[in-house]
Amino acid sequence: MQPAPIKKLITFDDFEKLDIRIGTIISVLDVAKSNKLMKLIVDFGDHTRSILSGIKQERGNPQELEGKQALFVVNIAERKMAGELSQGMLFDIGYADKQGMLFDIGYADKQCPCLAMPEVPVANGSRAG
Repeated sequence: MQPAPIKKLITFDDFEKLDIRIGTIISVLDVAKSNKLMKLIVDFGDHTRSILSGIKQERGNPQELEGKQALFVVNIAERKMAGELSQGMLFDIGYADKQGMLFDIGYADKQCPCLAMPEVPVANGSRAG
């Protein structure tokens, strides 16, 4: 695996614009009009959101993510995809590099990107950064 080059430098002010928070994935639902997307219903403590993620083909059982905490970008503009509204973005590890760097998550002959998760449970809505 050859790591991708580091992206162009940004300022700390650019980084501060991102709102990355912990949420618990309550449910993982099929998006009928898509071969790639699943709809995640995510609890952020004071509210829930619907977040679409291209994990349908990457996991043998996407529902195994239910109950897990992960990082999400919550201040990205809402976007409609396959007839569904996405209100954020799953912040995972390996998706951008999936051509060359995939992670073994315990499936025989199946590898995929993995969640960026806290090492211990934290309050939903906690900010990263």
